[in-house]
Order: sequence, then C-alpha cells, then structure tokens
Amino acid sequence: MHYGLVMECDYRYGSSQEEAFDEAFAMADAAENGGLDGVWLAERHFAAPRAPLDAMGAGIPSVVSAPLIISTAIVARTERLRVGVAVNVLPLSHPVRMAEEIATLDQISKGRVDFGVGRSGFMRAYEGYDIPYGESRERFQENLEIILAAWTNERFSYNGKNYTFNDVCVIPKPYQDPHPPLRMAATTKETFPQVGKLGYPIFVGLRGLDRPDLVKLLDEYRKAWKEAGYAGNGDVFLRIPIYVGKTQEQAYSEAEESTMRSYHRMAQNFALSASGAGAVASEDRAQRGERLAAVTYEELIRDRLAYGDPQSVVSQLKDISEELGLSGIVAETNVGGLIPREKVAASINLFCNEVVPALR
Repeated sequence: MHYGLVMECDYRYGSSQEEAFDEAFAMADAAENGGLDGVWLAERHFAAPRAPLDAMGAGIPSVVSAPLIISTAIVARTERLRVGVAVNVLPLSHPVRMAEEIATLDQISKGRVDFGVGRSGFMRAYEGYDIPYGESRERFQENLEIILAAWTNERFSYNGKNYTFNDVCVIPKPYQDPHPPLRMAATTKETFPQVGKLGYPIFVGLRGLDRPDLVKLLDEYRKAWKEAGYAGNGDVFLRIPIYVGKTQEQAYSEAEESTMRSYHRMAQNFALSASGAGAVASEDRAQRGERLAAVTYEELIRDRLAYGDPQSVVSQLKDISEELGLSGIVAETNVGGLIPREKVAASINLFCNEVVPALR
C-alpha cells in the first residue's frame, strides 16, 4: 500500500513566491522524514493568488507551473521518497521534450519517478498555452504514444496529426525498465473503462466524484480490465482530502472555510469546462457542477473527505480503502489553500506519525 501527499505548492495570498517554495520543500522533507512513500506534485498554470473574497473563480494559487523542475530539486534533497506528477498535462507539452526530461529525472533519482498523466479540466491553462481544449483528448493520446515509443525503442518514427518524427533517438532512456510506472487519471465516466481496457493503473479523486459514484465507476474500470485479459483486479490510487486534528472538532473547524471555498470554486470550473468537452462529458461536467454548487459541509465529510482526529481518520481510511479496493492513498492536506501553514504542517505530522503507521 502506497501512502503519499499531494503537493499543490500553495501560493498564499499575502505571502511571497519564495515562501511558497519554502513551504513546498518543507512538505517534501516532512514526507521523507515521516516515512511516507511518495509525493505527487500538481501541475498548475497562471495560478496567481487573489484576495480571498475575490478568489472564488480563480484556479488554485500555486507556484507549480514547472513540476518536473521542482521534482528534480526534491529528489536531490531526499534519499528514498518517490516523486510523481499528478498529473503531467500531456497536451500542453512537447512529447519528445517531456520524454527527455522525465527520463533524465528518473536517472538522477535512480528510479524514484512515477509517471502520472492526464488532460486536466482547467481550461484556463489551455487558453494560456493557445491550445484548444476541444483537442485535448486527441493530443493526449498522441503525446502518450510518442513518449512511450521514445522510451521503449532505441530509435523511433511517428506520423500523427500534430507531430511527425523520423528516426529519432531519445537520450537518456529511463533508469526504470522499460520506463517509470505509468498511472492515468480518470475523472469522467467514459474514461474509467478506457483506462481499464488499456491495462493502466488509475488515479482517481473525491473532488468531482463522491464515494457512491466512484464505487460504480471503479466497477466499470475493473470490468474492462478483466475483459481485456489483464491479471489481477486493477491498481487504484485515491487522491483524497485529509485533515487531521488533535480532536474531531478542531479538524472540522480549521478546515471548513477553505474546503467549502474549494468545492464551490470547483463547481464553477465544471460549469465552465462543460462547454469545451464532448457531448457526454459536457453533460457529466454540468451535472457535477450543479451538485457541488449546492453541497453542504456535512455531505462532503460523509462522502468526499477524511477529516477528524487520528483515530477517526484511520477508521475512515480503512473503510474507504476496503470499499474502493485501493492500492494507494494520497492526501490533499490544504484543500482550498486557506488553512495556515503551521496548521497544515501539524496535520501532516499527525498523518505521518499516527495515521499511516496504524494503517500499515
């Protein structure tokens, strides 16, 4: 079982960029020293902080626009911690350049890299890169094919809609053979069986989905996995908001404002991205946006979060792991970005020292 942290690399309103990087590296150090298995960096673009009252429509304030560079700094300061990006937004990057950079990171870390991939639902990032969001699915598939071909062939050629390569040799090759473990994010209904059919480990979350919905979608993933003839029952990592306090009441109260802000903002993002997705995905995103716009904190605690004192969080995560058949849990520790740094650090400390040891 893998236990890790999501690193959003929060850029808090009223703080400096230097402080944001300091906090990010302190989180990585806490994960290494606290015995966690890995950290997973987000990829965020154009995510400057705004005044709290004006931030409802903004992306998550963050300095993690270049997660592979930050990952390199993390592997240089740690000895055993695995580092991944959850997720590399493939349509926004040149596939050969990404293949080179991740292989280089894998060599530097001596095989401590995980390769998380996805398309992201943040349309602002696509607009800033001048890439139509409507092309994200085809670009994602093409870029993934190129990256894997670059890693698994001494030389490769490719002729696609967006890229053409002739007899290209990508150096270095990854340290891990044949390449860093690939884990694909799934957020839309049609994606779950597609990932299962491909036989890829999956990365799922409890932000846009609640637990009952996720149970059904993971059934579709596992059904497609088995029908395609793969051994086992799939491989599922869950990204979940986790906040641990000394008491249940403390955890609930300290995280409430930030958590509600995050989910209401997500409702707006779903509504905005629905117009740029396909027909089925558009309806799905619009429905999720409507549900999240009306969600209560009590409903979030019941179906999407693991908040409370250490014993309560252990119990919740055991139930969730059994219900979803998980092989990994990755904690989001500051959902919404408003929880003060020292309180986030205290929660991470409790997670590392009291929750995870009780789960192992």
